[in-house]
Amino acid sequence: MEHIRTPKVENVRLLDRSSGPRKASIGTLYLSATHTIFVENNPETRKETWVLHSMLSSVERPPTIPTGSQLILHCKDFRVFQILVPQERDCLDVHTSLLRLSRPEKYSELYCLSFNPNVNKVEREESWNFVDVTADFKRMGVPNNLWVATAANSEYRVCDTYPSQLFVPKLATTALIVGSSKFRSRGRFPALSYFHQDTLAAVCRCSQPLSGFSGRSQDDEMMLQVMMKANPGSDYIYVVDTRPKLNAMANRAAGKGYENEDHYTNIKLQFIGIENIHVMRSSQQKIIDVGEMRSPSMTDFLFGLENSGWLKHIKAVLDAGLFIAKAVADEGVSVLVHCSDGWDRTAQACSVASILLDPYYRTIKGLMVLIERDWVSFGHKFSHRYAHLDGDPKEVSPVIDQFLECVWQLSEQFPCAFEFNEHFLIAIHTHIYSCQYGSFLGNSQKERRDMRLHERSHSLWPELWKDRAEYTNPLYKDELSQSQGVLRPNTTPYCFKMWKGLYNHVEKSMPPCQSPAHILSAVKGESQHLKEGLTNHQEVLPGQTTHHNPLSSKQDREADVMGGKECPEQED
Repeated sequence: MEHIRTPKVENVRLLDRSSGPRKASIGTLYLSATHTIFVENNPETRKETWVLHSMLSSVERPPTIPTGSQLILHCKDFRVFQILVPQERDCLDVHTSLLRLSRPEKYSELYCLSFNPNVNKVEREESWNFVDVTADFKRMGVPNNLWVATAANSEYRVCDTYPSQLFVPKLATTALIVGSSKFRSRGRFPALSYFHQDTLAAVCRCSQPLSGFSGRSQDDEMMLQVMMKANPGSDYIYVVDTRPKLNAMANRAAGKGYENEDHYTNIKLQFIGIENIHVMRSSQQKIIDVGEMRSPSMTDFLFGLENSGWLKHIKAVLDAGLFIAKAVADEGVSVLVHCSDGWDRTAQACSVASILLDPYYRTIKGLMVLIERDWVSFGHKFSHRYAHLDGDPKEVSPVIDQFLECVWQLSEQFPCAFEFNEHFLIAIHTHIYSCQYGSFLGNSQKERRDMRLHERSHSLWPELWKDRAEYTNPLYKDELSQSQGVLRPNTTPYCFKMWKGLYNHVEKSMPPCQSPAHILSAVKGESQHLKEGLTNHQEVLPGQTTHHNPLSSKQDREADVMGGKECPEQED
């Protein structure tokens, strides 16, 4: 609270650009330690808008105008709020407060760690057991006579950004693992990500080798050899370097690089060409600008979309996953995936491949497990990439945003293959940035353990599971052929489209129905609201009146303190 210069300002005007064209609301602005809250003056509605400070990406202060001083709040879920404060001094105080509150310097300032979770101790403990990565490997049939668990990284001794429990080829000894880790960037040696029970091919992941121009490691070469031997049906493996080849070659000057096929005799090297985090950060900002356009001409929209390069990058990520999936399912060949450090593009490629290969990951629970395995446990740097704390802006990049968009693009091509709808993907996206739960805090499993997050916060996954009815795709049928087996998407450029449900908040008052599933969900939801309204009216005794509006939407009846949705106060 010491960072709040003024906790309350009256006669403030708020314009929520995401709610479409409408007049600004007049009300009172409140600042708490975790939220900015706007309450309308209208006594009939008293609508509230709540915005988590951790969701603010920037707070702009344009020049003062005759009617007051302005603030523009840009949110990490791409909503934009425009605030007009009557007095310049109040505006300056609010601006200074929000700049500090939106840039926490330590984890203890974040929302999920700002309250005592011991009140629901049993529920909290159960929430962290809801998703079990070890159980997922058992579902794949691991461990088996080819792949086994290793204790080499117990207490994070070999690699502090890897999980403590890992699966490796049965022939890989601890000495071999340690030797390989010394030749890999950040010590991230080859480890199992996914095992295909039908072909016995595997998807493994690691970081780039420390090869430079001529370096080599017998242990690392042997590690790839035993990985190949763990697949009896193939005499070679693919090594997928997800970077552009020029980038990988440039890293050789720094003593890193890529595998030399003269040294690794059992590999076929494949470069994919996914750009680095800096290119992606710039590209997303351009697509955000396109989404904020107000009534653009078709020419302006298409030019902005093309100029952003965003869909080209989404295609590159999807192409990487598709190459891996075809190698595993069609050729029966194991694949080793890496980028530079193995926690960004590697996570994208491995998780997209899993979505394509395995119908389980196309279910609500399965997607939770996949994110927990390939992103959370394998050391994706969530707090750096999504600016949970005030830090280096060059570390920020929309890596998992792109994975979620790949899933959405696939759901558009295969509308019956996914149990969840786009609202589920958007909810995950929002919570990655919100810090309302402890699931995505920190940059590795070791960091989360050292912060004692399981004791101090709650997991997101069971909360989403409780609301799974809202996230269910009405077109999904488990028994349909589209829901089974390997997905084979068309990745020609014309098959990709802008995800308006995520980026195009300017038109939120007219939701963009981009798919039959979206339309059907909307119709079913409205039918349910009408049924509820009819039931409530039938329960009213003759002569009594009620303030209930049967046509009001659920979003208008409930406060969403995380998403900042508007809601009327509950009437007595």
